[in-house]
Amino acid sequence: MCGRFAMDAHTDELIQEFVAGGGDPQDWWKEWHGSYSIAPTDSAPIVRDRGEGRFLELVRWDWEKPKNMRPGAPIINARIEKLPTGFWLPSFTAARVVVPMRGYFEWTGEKGNKVPHFLHGDGLLAAAGLTWSMDVKGEHVRCFVVVTRKARDAGGEVHDRMPAFLTPDAMDAWLEPVRLDRGGRDEMLATLDASSAAVASSIRQYVVDRKVNNSRTVDPTDPTVIEPAA
Repeated sequence: MCGRFAMDAHTDELIQEFVAGGGDPQDWWKEWHGSYSIAPTDSAPIVRDRGEGRFLELVRWDWEKPKNMRPGAPIINARIEKLPTGFWLPSFTAARVVVPMRGYFEWTGEKGNKVPHFLHGDGLLAAAGLTWSMDVKGEHVRCFVVVTRKARDAGGEVHDRMPAFLTPDAMDAWLEPVRLDRGGRDEMLATLDASSAAVASSIRQYVVDRKVNNSRTVDPTDPTVIEPAA
């Protein structure tokens, strides 16, 4: 999965789709009007449950790098194959979230002549994610990553990785606010693998305008960003 996705739904739609009983989006809902181009280090809505019911939160798409890792691009994805390993183990065990998406972007072609594709389903998608907190310029902030898997169907035609999406039943299991023991982690991985494989079969793609190629200049409020190219 490349580093861009669209989440144009407003707070009311997100609550209706993902948060039973309404939830509490707090004050950020006044600022969130949706985005057709969410890039690394941008903030996006996630769904969490800390034991008192699901709620929405606006969180930074980024992850603190280990001190022994070279500086560079932000960490934005976690491979499903790596979730039970040391780096991702704490958050996979106890800090699982859902990242709502309208769809996501991938690119084909040579550098300097990239062709953007928009991959989507029939409605809002629920991507598996992990969350943690980190320091950014002296401020303690919450962050998230998207869990990815080997791509299938439309995703596999464009890129070899794709988000690991959740069916409604799998989303309920993923968001359950429990710490997973080893057996629980194995069971959760099996659930996520089966769920994401099922959703992958519904993913479709089409080419979109190249204006989305530059995350710095594209207008994230422009709905034509995710429309098929003329």
